[in-house]
Amino acid sequence: MHIKLLKIKDESVILAFGDSLTNGFGVGYECSYPQYFEKKTELEIINAGVDGEFSHAGLSRLPELLLYKPDLVILCHGANDILCKLSIQMLKSNMLAMIKLIKDSGAKVLLIGVPDYYDYAHEVHKIYIDTAEEMDILLENKVLKKITLDDFLRNDAVHPNEIGYEKMADTFIELLSSNKYFG
Repeated sequence: MHIKLLKIKDESVILAFGDSLTNGFGVGYECSYPQYFEKKTELEIINAGVDGEFSHAGLSRLPELLLYKPDLVILCHGANDILCKLSIQMLKSNMLAMIKLIKDSGAKVLLIGVPDYYDYAHEVHKIYIDTAEEMDILLENKVLKKITLDDFLRNDAVHPNEIGYEKMADTFIELLSSNKYFG
């Protein structure tokens, strides 16, 4: 996979787009991963997480947020589709459409893999791996699995606690740094 690099600079805008895992459910907005990310990098980040949102609603909401002209979108969506056992094909279709919109806007994408909460090992759902390969984008597919399997990092079976949200931010920063997105 070849990923074109984005050099994130002080004036860059980053959009954190998703559901409750982005919004900070359980700990509040101020302890969400986007807020930790912003504090640690001193980069502007827009927290566009909506609790309980399904991927089709996210797809409808995304174009308005792309008007902010983000340089990077951290896309963490689909947990509610998986939890409510909605069509995985529809989830993939919605994710592909979101990624296309993001790429067409000129922004890069960091896709966050969401676990299959009905899988005993909480492996990241295969659609995230397939989607990242198909769309040639950067994928982080370990941190949410780790959080869901560690009582010290989570509030409930799905949502991180403050330590878990900070771990998400640290993981994303490390991944972006190791892929030379910062510079």
